[in-house]
Amino acid sequence: MRIDGRHRDELRPMAVTRNFIKHAQGSVLIEVGDTRVICTAMIEEKVPPFLKGQKQGWVTAEYEMLPASTNTRKSRDRNRGKIDGRTMEIQRLIGRSLRSVIDLSKLGERTIWIDCDVIQADGGTRTSAITGAFIALHDALTGMVKNGQIKEMPVTSFVAATSVGIHQGEPLVDLCYEEDSNAEVDMNMVMTEKGEIIEIQGTGEERPFNKEELAKLLSLGEESIKQIIDFQKETLLG
Repeated sequence: MRIDGRHRDELRPMAVTRNFIKHAQGSVLIEVGDTRVICTAMIEEKVPPFLKGQKQGWVTAEYEMLPASTNTRKSRDRNRGKIDGRTMEIQRLIGRSLRSVIDLSKLGERTIWIDCDVIQADGGTRTSAITGAFIALHDALTGMVKNGQIKEMPVTSFVAATSVGIHQGEPLVDLCYEEDSNAEVDMNMVMTEKGEIIEIQGTGEERPFNKEELAKLLSLGEESIKQIIDFQKETLLG
């Protein structure tokens, strides 16, 4: 049994509160264990300059960990005068993950802004943000179809993410902070409902890992993402 009593292939409890923010076209509070992220989707009636006149839309993301999200206060990026490398990496990952399952030609010349704000961190903030952001985006797009802003749903597949890793010699899924910070191998996986890989970020934190261990982690992550996508579908489609 693990630190929090789970089996090695067991996800943390997941909960989603939809319509969490009044003014956003799509918004959720996603809770994955003790990690909590607010994800919003807001529509802007223009595209970046490089897409002007191309008759397609854009989906982009911003991510931030709020000051009290960790046990020691995290300084806001604006106080340092720049976005730190980790933040930039994660928000680009969120944007790429969502764009990969959206037919941008069906959006018209609009941008959908995804904002993911971590209000409490206990491991898996980027993977939770991707899972929650997709739900917020799906709600925003559903509203656009109902309002006649777009003719049809541009979603080509569901997408979700989770972490896997090796801790004390055991392959684990959905690592909490204590497991993640002491993991020998750490990996984040983003996949579609079709089992297609969008991104894998894997690192031997304390030691190299071999092909057999990689295969176990990939299998563990894939099965877990299927469960998360089932949860997304139940949340969105009933």
